[in-house]
Amino acid sequence: MVFGIATFITDAISRSGYFGLFFLMTGESALLPIPSEIVLPFAGFLVFSGKITFFSAVLIAILGQLFGSIISYFVGYYGGRRAVLKYGKYIHLKENRLEQVEGWFRKYGSLAIFFTRLMPIIRTVISFPAGMAKMKFSKFLFYSALGIIPWTIIFVYFGYTLGEHWQSIIATFDKFQLVVLIGIFALIGYWIWKVRNKNK
Repeated sequence: MVFGIATFITDAISRSGYFGLFFLMTGESALLPIPSEIVLPFAGFLVFSGKITFFSAVLIAILGQLFGSIISYFVGYYGGRRAVLKYGKYIHLKENRLEQVEGWFRKYGSLAIFFTRLMPIIRTVISFPAGMAKMKFSKFLFYSALGIIPWTIIFVYFGYTLGEHWQSIIATFDKFQLVVLIGIFALIGYWIWKVRNKNK
């Protein structure tokens, strides 16, 4: 599946250039299943090929991620709480627990935004709860950029240094993504188990 996604990504950027890069990175940060761990190294490969410049690739990718994050933030801001209260009951997430989560996020949200921007999968989700917790927009944007910038530079540079072998990063990403997903499902399972035991 990952290689199929990689084919779609490379075709989109090859045909559309900077617009394709911006569009894909916007989608990635707006909760679409588009892994930046593939998009950015391919952009680095295009830098290696001389088709685009390193500075432009990094700048366009950063702007795309920020734009997608803003979309996700405002979706959470205006409709996130209502949606979570409606569907959260399936994982025992009631209003009082949601208020606890929101309180935690208001207290530690800045650190959460920064550090999760440096983690796969989770980095694309964090904007939604930030909006839901009504985090100050300027602070959200600042800490998002603080995490997005090094992530972008590192992965574009990986693609540039790997050159024609940039696809070797896909297999590594596939394995690492599986580990992260297992960790996420384990945390969700623990949360449900803990809430059920407490209710009993």
